[in-house]
Amino acid sequence: MTNIEYLTSYVNQFVETIKQAGVKHIVMCPGSRSTPLAYGFAKSDGFAFYRQTDERSAGYFALGIAKATKEPVVLLCTSGTAAANFFPAIVEAFYARVPLLVVTADRPHELREVGAPQAIDQIHLFGKHVKWSVDFPLPEVDTAGLAFMERHIHRAVSTSKSAPMGPVHINVPFREPLLLNMEQSLPITEMEVSEVGKLVPSNDFTEWYLDLLMREDKGLIIVGDSIHSTEGFWEFARTVQWPVIVDPLSNLRTSVPDDCMELCIDQYDALLKNEAFKQTAIPNVVIRFGAQPVSKPLTLFLKACKPKVFIVVDDSPLFRDSIHAVTHHVQVETNTLWIPIEEKQASSYLHNWSKANGIATKHIQAYIANEEDEGALAGILFEALPDGVDLFASSSMPIRDVDTFFNKTKKDIQIYANRGTNGIDGVVSTALGVQAATNRHGYLLIGDLAFLHDVNGLIVSRFHQTNCTIVIMNNDGGGIFSYLSQSTETHYFEQLFGTPTGLEFSHIAAMYDAQYDAVHTKEAFQQALMQPKTTDIRIIEVFTNRQVNTETHQKLWVGISEELDSSWKV
Repeated sequence: MTNIEYLTSYVNQFVETIKQAGVKHIVMCPGSRSTPLAYGFAKSDGFAFYRQTDERSAGYFALGIAKATKEPVVLLCTSGTAAANFFPAIVEAFYARVPLLVVTADRPHELREVGAPQAIDQIHLFGKHVKWSVDFPLPEVDTAGLAFMERHIHRAVSTSKSAPMGPVHINVPFREPLLLNMEQSLPITEMEVSEVGKLVPSNDFTEWYLDLLMREDKGLIIVGDSIHSTEGFWEFARTVQWPVIVDPLSNLRTSVPDDCMELCIDQYDALLKNEAFKQTAIPNVVIRFGAQPVSKPLTLFLKACKPKVFIVVDDSPLFRDSIHAVTHHVQVETNTLWIPIEEKQASSYLHNWSKANGIATKHIQAYIANEEDEGALAGILFEALPDGVDLFASSSMPIRDVDTFFNKTKKDIQIYANRGTNGIDGVVSTALGVQAATNRHGYLLIGDLAFLHDVNGLIVSRFHQTNCTIVIMNNDGGGIFSYLSQSTETHYFEQLFGTPTGLEFSHIAAMYDAQYDAVHTKEAFQQALMQPKTTDIRIIEVFTNRQVNTETHQKLWVGISEELDSSWKV
């Protein structure tokens, strides 16, 4: 066999094994050393194939696809710093438990550490931020090498999908020449794919757990991010009759059944700022499914009250317990403990939570109707969202505004964010990746600095059809810092944290042929949301004021707290 025939056999085996393992999405960046695999994936049927010229944005785009599908996505690049630019997205994927199959092409072994161009040390490049990594053999006339590759691809896919899900790294060296025989095919022998098992609770624990649910009335259920499905949850909660604190990223604030509306507590962040209510809200038992929610008041409340029984249900052995209050860590898949019991009567504890939630909701709705700050404008957006769309929220203020102003609804709206490491980088690309995977109209709520971080993410819209409305809250700087303690140091605050740029994004919109609206009032924003979308990408830039945002938010908390004080005397 010639060198080209060896290489072609190797690449065909690689690509077909990936396909046999069930991987459907490929995100590829152009580059010389990855040429064989790029051609191999491109000529193979059965993949959704995406291109992105910026590796950092490509990493987040693949992250978005994997986040939405909960399936591994191949992320392919050439050698050198191209691979290093994947790192931020890989770190996010690791901590957010998102499966990625990171494939980096590399120089052959004889060109490593000898000053060859575009050659860096790629072995274990991503360190402890991937679940597993492997350096593949070079393409040679060696059936053992092909067998090694086949089994390790299956191992990589299984590892990325097993609990807790996450990224894996395959480093693939190639010698020149890098071209394939595009007509050559190879019979592929199908391999038995290893089955990823399901973690289930023991009989002893299940018996104790069900007895706890039956006999305890002052119980609190918390549902955060990182649950893989919502199916069956409300059937379980309906029988238990405990208040359910619902983080927006759990996707349980949407499609809420009518008879579970009282159970669904979505204003806990505001309620737990009030001392009078907190005294009546202390639970005996807390069960948390998934990650700790965004809300800081909730975290502080749990840290202070330290319930007698605090169960965290998680598919990972990692103890996600930053407040050191958990009494039982149960490593099973979350839905295995959504076990309906004999339906109980609603308790006074549930009625207290529901009554307080109604008070806060009344204030939130009035705030959205009457105020003009970012929170009210975000609320206007959430109310205007049609059924059957996705919402992606940037970190910093947008996700907090979702937590506060996205009220429970019967609409089918899926909510996403990057909360593994809570960064503002790669947000545009992740949102576009989610939209590519779901093929639904995607909405992105983002601040001006986060948008600047990932303007390059829009490049993918030049290669693939997209359907995304981007709402930029432009407060000319870092809005979240106005709510933090450093804002009290007025001499250096703007220089170090506010970081105003004075930029607006009409020219970016024009560069990408995006429909664009500049909005300065609530009325103009409402009108813009009512206008039909006419291009793949639509940008609505909403100009706001950081100081006004802070002052009006504070006024909202005071109004809610005053009514709670009158209802629950300390």
